[in-house]
Amino acid sequence: MNLAENILDVEASIEPIDLRSRHGKLVSSIITLAHGGGGKAMRDLIDDVFIDAFSNSALNTLEDQARFLLTDLAKHGDRLAMTTDSYVIDPIFFPGGDIGKLAICGTVNDLAVGGAIPLYLTCAMIIEEGMEVTTLRKIVQSMADTAKAAGVFIVTGDTKVVERGSCDKIFINTTGIGVIHKNYQLGVHKAQANDHILVNGFLGDHGAAILDARGEMNLSTQIQSDCAPLHDLIQTLLKAAPNTRFIRDATRGGIASVLNEIADASKCAIEIQETSTPIRTEVKGFCEILGLDPLYLANEGKLVAVVPANEVEAALAAMCAHPLGHDAADIGQVLENGRAGRVHMQTSFGGKRIVDMLVGEQLPRIC
Repeated sequence: MNLAENILDVEASIEPIDLRSRHGKLVSSIITLAHGGGGKAMRDLIDDVFIDAFSNSALNTLEDQARFLLTDLAKHGDRLAMTTDSYVIDPIFFPGGDIGKLAICGTVNDLAVGGAIPLYLTCAMIIEEGMEVTTLRKIVQSMADTAKAAGVFIVTGDTKVVERGSCDKIFINTTGIGVIHKNYQLGVHKAQANDHILVNGFLGDHGAAILDARGEMNLSTQIQSDCAPLHDLIQTLLKAAPNTRFIRDATRGGIASVLNEIADASKCAIEIQETSTPIRTEVKGFCEILGLDPLYLANEGKLVAVVPANEVEAALAAMCAHPLGHDAADIGQVLENGRAGRVHMQTSFGGKRIVDMLVGEQLPRIC
């Protein structure tokens, strides 16, 4: 299903209700406590910033809930997928994205890795008193643009304003709803011996970009976040390799954490190859200077897929042909023998090292 078809189907599943015409105008240049107080100031904020950017027939009614026809949702599959996440990144604008783009991409990806077609999102914002309205508009417009590109609709939400110092500029919570086709049965416990581990490109870009954007290390790099919605790439992968066992986006904790989750749930051992694992030279250098391990750095546009051996060639070809998978790679395998729950890397020097689950945080506030 292409993006245009998806948008038409999503629109068709929204219950037709007469819309109210609202034309609020925000006067203030900064966010005040009144904008979260439930009165005219709040209504003007919602109308002039949120409704103006997110406008769609489910949202514009401004009921306390969005409403959809279940019969139309069922056209996409036989199971409903739902996810929620909160975003508290610092800084809120960074090379390759911002907190708004991140919120949409992260929620879309959490649905897509389960095989779901993402359809609807909610948006709840906690805004610090004193934020400039122009900054809020940039974030909201970024969310709107990213949602449109992903073919999803922001259909309901909530706005709270807290006193200065009660939060760091802005926190965003999103919930996503999608539908999974009956043919897809993905699960973290389904990895089997001789399955291959695939990634769709260079790892660690997001974590490195965020740390560099803080300016605390006085380093000069060109690293950009890989923040991107992966739903179309994942559908492409699943069509080429329909027996794919499991997919996960490698966010906090990086691919190391994802691989350990697979090994633990599937009671298997996994080996990856350092020479096959795509990491930019700049990211490697960045990590060497700071004493970090790129396997644990966060990603916001990278997935880890467990694919049966007989579908690896087709899966890689499909991923490499997609704009978000040009640098896809086969980085390792599920072993026939080995200690269950253990992940290790075959190093470029011919040795082996254990890749354990991350303890604590390498980097604070990366998503």
